[in-house]
Amino acid sequence: MTILACALLLVGTLVYVFKPAYAGARASEDKTRLQYLEERRDAIYENLRDLSFEHKAGKFTEQDFETMRTSLEGEAATVLAEIAALRK
Repeated sequence: MTILACALLLVGTLVYVFKPAYAGARASEDKTRLQYLEERRDAIYENLRDLSFEHKAGKFTEQDFETMRTSLEGEAATVLAEIAALRK
């Protein structure tokens, strides 16, 4: 009887622990390409704001700042173009 109770407790614990991870994985599979791109766009904008702040704080040289900013802006342009194409 004790073994059965322990087994049920173990199964309940495993379901409790791993069910949210499974639900999160399923939710991410259900995202559309447009939703993914919009999230990526927002992340890039946030990275650009952070980069600017850190540059003003003196964490980056001018050359490093320009290189990273150019890279992020290029990625943003690509994402924005794909979003525009999907919304047509």
